[in-house]
Amino acid sequence: MVKVLRLNLRKFIDDSYEILIGFRLLDNIPSDLKENPLGDRYAIITDSTLKNIYGNRLLNKFYEEGLSACLIDFPAGEESKSLNTVSYLASNLLRSGINRKSAIIALGGGVVGDLAGFTAAIFMRGIPYVQVPTTLTAQVDSSIGGKTGVDTAEGKNLLGAFYQPRRVYIDPALLKTLPRREFISGLAEVVKYGIIYDGNLFKYLEENVDRILGLDEEVLLNIIERSCNIKRTIVEEDPCEVNKRAILNYGHTPGHALERLSGYKILHGEAVSVGMRISGWVAVRMGFWSIDEWERQNKLLKRFGLPLKMEFDIDEMIEAMYYDKKAEGETLMFVLPKRIGEMASINGKYKIPVPEEKLRIFLRELAD
Repeated sequence: MVKVLRLNLRKFIDDSYEILIGFRLLDNIPSDLKENPLGDRYAIITDSTLKNIYGNRLLNKFYEEGLSACLIDFPAGEESKSLNTVSYLASNLLRSGINRKSAIIALGGGVVGDLAGFTAAIFMRGIPYVQVPTTLTAQVDSSIGGKTGVDTAEGKNLLGAFYQPRRVYIDPALLKTLPRREFISGLAEVVKYGIIYDGNLFKYLEENVDRILGLDEEVLLNIIERSCNIKRTIVEEDPCEVNKRAILNYGHTPGHALERLSGYKILHGEAVSVGMRISGWVAVRMGFWSIDEWERQNKLLKRFGLPLKMEFDIDEMIEAMYYDKKAEGETLMFVLPKRIGEMASINGKYKIPVPEEKLRIFLRELAD
């Protein structure tokens, strides 16, 4: 005889949060947290480069507001995005007196945000955290939506958790100290939003290339706000990437593979740009997208100074793509455009299977 006991744990959790966007917002974060507190002590997590650029400045602002805070940094770079760094951060949080009533401030780009968010998710089984993105990629993409994680030798972000921040503070003024290459890299994600969701945004980008590259404040604020709105809308519909949220990964399946094959020496947006050219060609060859719009996409990426080609071995590329989280068993899955502003779907599913033998043909065609 088997006795069955049922443990009922239906969840009714509100993970809603505000995204605040404004120039010169950084120095006002402590005063906002004083008015709307998330913890009794704050740990600013940043990298070794940003520590002296913004970290100490923000820490002093916390002190000026009479708030208890500490600063923890780790070596800058994708190679730090590992479980070893998470262990290092956890140990330093404990030594700094951070506890279950404290909160983490993630000050940095995607690497900092992913690491600090993942650490917050598992530290004492979860404490609040705030995103303060300092790169364009993070401001328009990775700081929103609660994806956290670390890399392994096999690929990017294979260990992680969906863990939403409690607030996001976006200060476009921080982009003015960003290295030029990193700013341009971030534009790949903005172009992506135009392709996957908003044809009007794509047209706006085409019409304002020079102003964007010139860091025009009005235009920067516009493209950041519109990108965040798109990400917000998609995440609200599909917070855990059951279906539609996968379209946010347009260009990322080949892009992540290229990052891994390069030893993470290329920037994320550079790899995504090449990945969009590859994924777009797959869409053309499988009959989903027009070649004219594929060429229009590539022209805009080129105008922003983003790469369209990288050298790679096709066998190694395909092997690396099998580690993509969208892969299902022995099948590679892509998200593919239908037109600029809309993604293709089959029976309502946005992840579309691409047979390996066809993909090999498509990759050879692009290499010719």
